[in-house]
Amino acid sequence: MLSEISIRNVVLIETLDLELGPGLSAMTGETGAGKSIILDALGMATGGRSDKGLVRSGADKARCSASFSITPDHKVWDVLAEADIDFDQSEDIVLRRTITAQGRSRAYINDAPVSVKLLAQIGGHLLEVHGQHDGRGLLDPSTHRGQLDRFGGHDELLDKCSAAFEILKTAADALETLKSRQAKSDEDRVYFEHAIGELDRLAPKPGEDAQLAIERTLLQHAEGALGELRSAGDALGADGAYETRIAQALSGLERVRAKIGAGADNTAVTALTTAVSALEKALLELEEARTAVGDAAGIFTFEPGKLDKTEERLFALRAAARKYNVDVDGLGDLRQKFGDELLALEGYDKNLAKTQAAVLQAQNRYDRIAANLTKARKTTARRLDENVMVELPPLKMDKAQFVSEIIEIQDGPYGRDQVRFIVSTNPGTPIGPLEKIASGGEWSRFALAIKVALAGAVSASGQKVMVFDEVDQGVGGAVADAVGRRLSRLSGTAQVLVVTHSPQVAASADHQILISKSSKSGSTLTQVEALDTKTRTEEIARMLAGKTVTDEARAAARKLMRVS
Repeated sequence: MLSEISIRNVVLIETLDLELGPGLSAMTGETGAGKSIILDALGMATGGRSDKGLVRSGADKARCSASFSITPDHKVWDVLAEADIDFDQSEDIVLRRTITAQGRSRAYINDAPVSVKLLAQIGGHLLEVHGQHDGRGLLDPSTHRGQLDRFGGHDELLDKCSAAFEILKTAADALETLKSRQAKSDEDRVYFEHAIGELDRLAPKPGEDAQLAIERTLLQHAEGALGELRSAGDALGADGAYETRIAQALSGLERVRAKIGAGADNTAVTALTTAVSALEKALLELEEARTAVGDAAGIFTFEPGKLDKTEERLFALRAAARKYNVDVDGLGDLRQKFGDELLALEGYDKNLAKTQAAVLQAQNRYDRIAANLTKARKTTARRLDENVMVELPPLKMDKAQFVSEIIEIQDGPYGRDQVRFIVSTNPGTPIGPLEKIASGGEWSRFALAIKVALAGAVSASGQKVMVFDEVDQGVGGAVADAVGRRLSRLSGTAQVLVVTHSPQVAASADHQILISKSSKSGSTLTQVEALDTKTRTEEIARMLAGKTVTDEARAAARKLMRVS
């Protein structure tokens, strides 16, 4: 329910705080008093099109807020939560909009700054304006499908259709991915096979790069090292001359020691013994040195071309690493990766066939559900058309036609149907879109007939406040009474606001608000007054009689209001 409208500096309205009650509220007053300004301000607060022309002359900005009291199960709470807007379900939702004299606009929900787009989205869940100058509500063809589905109670079919479409979309996306790879698959296969063959022939081993680098360094210095070792061997006397000389020295010392004898000076014997041991050790170490130098020379002796072969292998490994943008030790892992990719390509045909089958199965399931939904919509459309046509004659539109047009377009989560309400206002005139064919008054009465026909189809979770403008344009008497009775009936399922010049419509309301204007300090201002039973009687009598209110008019007003 729209509980309050607060307006500041909007055209002729300087300050207005208007509280509203449930049921049907009628806004009445003379032409030009400012009824449309209140609707413009309400549209501004709920995200409708607005501009700096709404700012009252002399003011720096205009502001309007609308407070809504809604049920805990209303779907707008989910929209607020998704938009990360703080709220308390025990409190009103407050939509607010300001527009400066320069045309800058700011929007708020519960005092949190939001985009005008989000404000309009939330406003669209709470308010439905039926007037030729407001592009929301039934004037927006995108809402017609939802209206028809709610009337037909298609929730279960819609849930099934949405789930089936999601499965179909997932399968179709997977198929598209496979097909996009198909163009590359042959080229990729050739590449992977070539790379795998090249890496298999190369057969890199872990750590081989470092090992070959060390071996290459050794080979590069082998010739010089071998020459030095040979020189060292020559210096050690490979012909045995050094051994002969040491042996001769050793024999001479042995003879001296024998001549001295065991009883000689102990110091001399010890010195001779030490010298003999040293010569014997020198003889032994000379042989060990000659053997070690020979062994070392053997290590530095390589087969011819060994260096070339080592470098060729090392360079081949490094060239492959550069080619595939990895280090040498990564070539083995790369070979495994290429092998896996090739296996995946080899399984492509199988996967493609499997995915195509999944898409076909999903499409068949979706087709069945979408066809059932289309069938249900067509049945519901005929019932809605009949209900609307019953409502049109009392509204002085007995020659009009109403058709819920259903056209199959493309697969989607809500089926494949486009629903649009089309009308013809007079015999012989072409039938066409509701928003283009009907005039202002006709349009509002069409909207009323449709809403009465749809009454009860909307749950509390989707309930909106309904505003009707110009619904009584060009009608009076019994037709106006029929309009009033239908608005009253509609207000039993939702809060309804109507801007009216008709006393019959005003008399049908639960509440009446008088809009008037007055001059103050050279300025014209709009004033708003909530009427009680006595003042309502006087206002309806004025609407019946005109400028001079007679007792007969007052009696007629009481009769319309059904009060004594």
